[in-house]
Amino acid sequence: MNPFKVIIVEDVALEMKGTKEIFRSEIPEAEIVGTAMNEAELWKLMRDSQPDLVLLDLGLGGSTTAGVDVCKQLRRRYPNVHVLIFTGEVMNEKLWVDALDAGTDGIILKSGELLTKGDVQSVLNGKRMVFNQPILEKILQRFRQSVLNESLRQEAFLDYDIDEYDERFLRHLALGYTKDMIAALKGMPFGVKSIEKRQNDLINRLFGEDHGSINATRLVTKAIELRILDIDTLEPDDE
Repeated sequence: MNPFKVIIVEDVALEMKGTKEIFRSEIPEAEIVGTAMNEAELWKLMRDSQPDLVLLDLGLGGSTTAGVDVCKQLRRRYPNVHVLIFTGEVMNEKLWVDALDAGTDGIILKSGELLTKGDVQSVLNGKRMVFNQPILEKILQRFRQSVLNESLRQEAFLDYDIDEYDERFLRHLALGYTKDMIAALKGMPFGVKSIEKRQNDLINRLFGEDHGSINATRLVTKAIELRILDIDTLEPDDE
């Protein structure tokens, strides 16, 4: 690894000390050209120094979101400076997403293996989406669940012979559309009578032939239970 300059932004003195020790012992190529405990100190350092990397904590001055705004400003004002988030917000997944949207090169959680030479090298080499093991495990868990859910949905479409019009009808029914409104959709070439027949047919397929009275709410609930509908992606068609 070639020598490089870094600014550390951290508002907890003990954690600042620990971070500096990581660089001293694990990444000796780093020259710490300054440390900041708040935004004002950071901007002064940025004017006076030319760092290659800013190691940024998300929580500053008691705010868990201040670092996101700082990251956005760094990206806008110093586009050639790498920004690596080093945060103790190990459970706040929404904050991770906000930091990625703000343009960070990566997120290292203050748990597990912490900050490694390899992570820093990857960022300096221009790699984006650099994560350490704890956050990678979270991402993998979400990815795995997403793939499994999609697989179950595909199986349900086959098992219950669901076509695109069935899905469209059920989705808009779940969104509160009436049969008249659904029949008027651009992509639905059926009248109200045909829509009613399709609903009865879906009830028979999803509940079996031997069932009592099934209303639209129960039908939609069943479609969600069977993964035919995904409540996280319920959106109407363009009308």
